[in-house]
Amino acid sequence: MLDISIIVVNWNGRDLLARCLQCVEATVKQAAYEVIVIDNASTDGSQAMVRRDFPRVKLIENAQNVGFAKANNQGMEIAQGRYVLLLNSDAFVKDGTIDTMVAFMDAHPAAGMAACKLLYEDGTVQPSVSRFPTLETEFYTAVGLEKLFPNSRLFGKYQMRYWDHNDLREVDVILGAFMVVRREAIEQVGMMDERFFMYSEEVDWCYRFKRAGWKIYSTPATEAVHIWGGTSQQIRAQMIVQLYRSRVQFFRKHYGALSASLLKLILGLNFLVRVVPGYAYYLTKGNPQAIEKHQAFQRLLVSLPGF
Repeated sequence: MLDISIIVVNWNGRDLLARCLQCVEATVKQAAYEVIVIDNASTDGSQAMVRRDFPRVKLIENAQNVGFAKANNQGMEIAQGRYVLLLNSDAFVKDGTIDTMVAFMDAHPAAGMAACKLLYEDGTVQPSVSRFPTLETEFYTAVGLEKLFPNSRLFGKYQMRYWDHNDLREVDVILGAFMVVRREAIEQVGMMDERFFMYSEEVDWCYRFKRAGWKIYSTPATEAVHIWGGTSQQIRAQMIVQLYRSRVQFFRKHYGALSASLLKLILGLNFLVRVVPGYAYYLTKGNPQAIEKHQAFQRLLVSLPGF
């Protein structure tokens, strides 16, 4: 059996994908691995690039965009590794990153998942872990307290920005951009919930892993660079709506209908406190991107009852 199967989901990210795959080929020195790319109906030539430049990669070509969770599940269904690495196409591993993570998982049999430290391209630490979301943390975000006091252990506790990521720590949620998962844990817990088209699927997965008794770790032993939202920026407004739609879906699934309804009220508060004034401001300034962002929140509020 291979040590690790590296699964990369791609949607119109040809250049980022090429860089991602090049980093994998150049940096894995010890682990026996395979790479599986699932392409979600790209129109930018990504598929041809993979076939031409990375012939060893197993390529699955979907006829339509099936979403992040389903695409990753397609990769896991054919994966041969003892571990699975879910790697974003806009994430670039450093030398020894994957080898070190395989060794870490071998040394920590109670770990169902683990993540390395993620960095922005300028080398600064990227928030990549969090606690499970609650109505409390969503309220802090809605009224702006999380942004005003990001290093507070109370208001900033959701994304744990007070932590410098320089020590090994057990966490609730790790970002799906770099997620090493134990095969035995997947067999016990199950794969990703495909009802989450995009966003919150990794939160849901981590929640199920923790409930099943598996530990989730963030380790500073190695690093990767992640360009936040490298491909989703192409349809920013739609992604904002999808982000909040998925969060309500998570609350309904794990916390119940009442919590989901209360979350909708908090999102409505977010709209009133932060979006309406900003939308009015940007309308007067004529900033197209900002207007698009605030219009996305408008559509979100209108669609809340149908969540």
